[in-house]
Amino acid sequence: MAQSLAERLEIARRSHFVGRVAECALLRDALAADELPFNLLHIFGPGGIGKTSLLREYARIAKEASVTATYIDARNIEPSPRFFLAAIQSALGLDGPLSPQEYLAAQTAKHLIFIDTFELLAPLDGWLRNSFLPQMPAHMLFVFAGRTSPSTEWRSDPGWQPFLRVIQLRNLSPEESREFLTIRQISTTQNDSILDFTHGHPLALSLAADLLAQQADGIFQPEEEPDMIRALVDRFVQNLPGPDYLAALEACAMIRVTSEALLAVMLESDEVGEIFTWLRTLSFIESERRGIFPHDLAREALTVDLRWRNPDRYAELHSRARQYYMQQFVQKDSQAQHDVLHEYIYLHRDNPIVRPVFEWQENGTVFADRMRHEDKETVLSMIETHEGLESAKIGVYWLENPAQTTMVYRDVSGQLQGILVQVALEKVTIEDRKRDLLLDNVLRYLDQHTPLRSGEVATFFRFWMARDSYQAVSPVQSRIFISMVQHYLATPGLAYTIVSCVDPDFWNAVFAYADLHRIRELDFLHDGRQYGLYGHDWRKVPPLTWLNLLAEREVAMGVPHTLSPISEDLIVLSEIDFADAVRDGLRHFHDASIMRNNPLLRSRIIVQQGGSSGNRSERIDLLRQLLQSAAESLRKTPRKTKFFRAIHHTYLQPAATQEKAAELLDLPFSTYRRHLRAGLASIAEDLWEQELNSLGER
Repeated sequence: MAQSLAERLEIARRSHFVGRVAECALLRDALAADELPFNLLHIFGPGGIGKTSLLREYARIAKEASVTATYIDARNIEPSPRFFLAAIQSALGLDGPLSPQEYLAAQTAKHLIFIDTFELLAPLDGWLRNSFLPQMPAHMLFVFAGRTSPSTEWRSDPGWQPFLRVIQLRNLSPEESREFLTIRQISTTQNDSILDFTHGHPLALSLAADLLAQQADGIFQPEEEPDMIRALVDRFVQNLPGPDYLAALEACAMIRVTSEALLAVMLESDEVGEIFTWLRTLSFIESERRGIFPHDLAREALTVDLRWRNPDRYAELHSRARQYYMQQFVQKDSQAQHDVLHEYIYLHRDNPIVRPVFEWQENGTVFADRMRHEDKETVLSMIETHEGLESAKIGVYWLENPAQTTMVYRDVSGQLQGILVQVALEKVTIEDRKRDLLLDNVLRYLDQHTPLRSGEVATFFRFWMARDSYQAVSPVQSRIFISMVQHYLATPGLAYTIVSCVDPDFWNAVFAYADLHRIRELDFLHDGRQYGLYGHDWRKVPPLTWLNLLAEREVAMGVPHTLSPISEDLIVLSEIDFADAVRDGLRHFHDASIMRNNPLLRSRIIVQQGGSSGNRSERIDLLRQLLQSAAESLRKTPRKTKFFRAIHHTYLQPAATQEKAAELLDLPFSTYRRHLRAGLASIAEDLWEQELNSLGER
């Protein structure tokens, strides 16, 4: 006999069904029992998670067990008792005098009734629980499938507790997802990219498979497929109460964990309590101790859609989140700062450079701690395991040295999982340099290229590693990077940082993204492995400028190929060279042709106030204003007024000669010269202080 279309559809659907082993076993065991162990099975999960597919599989299982199954879709029912009973009557094919309750009560065999899209029957919740279902015989099994979990009344009712089972459907596992793609005849070369985007969400897997089936090149690029993203977003945002609720979903998708306070910042509204409560009810929203977060696919779909549909809105939300995190950072203690930075760095997760080298594990998996005396043996063992005996000997030296600070990374049991040994270069002695040749090379480089100035500090991250995976991508490596960023942001007077790493070419892209620059002359071989060093001059690109630079790259999804303009334009002068440039600027105050070559035009106080794109004439005008303002400030101190007068008549409103200036001031020439030198020194000191303070934008 020829197959019917219904039979062919069932076979096709069955062939594409994978996973849900535990869910199917639960129903098989229930139907096989002499007496049903439960009478209501409530299945819930977000749109596209596979609830309807599971009900179809349940129907097949019921058929194998010779149990009658009836399917009802709540989308076709008005949520009132009368229409609900009419829908049951129609599904059962009843046209006689018996009501659905009477008919079902008269049945002696097991019977399943599936009600799909159950969330639409929310107004009937109390009636079903207290009136309709209690009238059903003990051999009736109802299966509700919807987007929302059972109400609290179901779970808290002591009568229903023994007879209720609840299943929250999750995404398919990676193995199940690969099985599905194999069934759909998708090349295994595409598996990783599809799984990275879909996270095993059944609808997304199906859409991706459909997309590849229609493409000649067979390359999965979801960001280039707005229609597919739209289909996924539609599954998550059906029946929104209003536009503010979509904005809340977009904000929640962008940030890692959303608290009510953060949501208020993201929406720029103090009245977000109702919206936050609504978010918590959604089937694809989960909770943890600090707030709520969406399932991975919902996050991906909402974020990709927003970035494509409204990039300006995406950039604005990104900015609000950054500002909130930085405000939180300055108010927190050391450990809490790690957590805040984890949230901050999460904003960069979608960048194709950052994503492969940062693991977004849940906070609490690994935490940073100061090294204790009893940790030293374990720390040295890690160094010897991964870098050999000679490195361990150097480690012994540094762990006893006052110039070092060692952070360790513990798991929840307190076991050491990683280390970060950082050396304060401004505290290093000649003996230290003799004992550690790599450190000596680092300091030689700094002395030659960017020497430290008075009051400045620099850090060399001498050793960093995870216990099991050394410097490979791992949760520990990610946590170590967060510690480095915390050091960048929280260290007063930080001028330079350098980090050493094995396989430096692997880190090229992400370190360039983070504005860390390869110092190739410091490359070295150790135990047959290539090591490289990366550095960042925080005087050229200080922390807040650096954070803004990273934000621009994230929002634009850009890959940096050159230094930032401000980094290329700035120069870092020693205090002596800076004072010489101040004196030269005053001497040639009125000669623009000479002023245009003054190195102060590329100092931080000029570039920061005039912008890296300012032209030379604008910078000269700004330098003149700074010099004149510093000179004018001398008059505010009575004992320095005489210094100002010497500066004024020599440089700002100059007399024909210095001798004439001394005559105008009615001073002996030697006294005039002493006042002039004191005035120059005071102005240079004032502007130097401003130059150093400009690094304080932390």
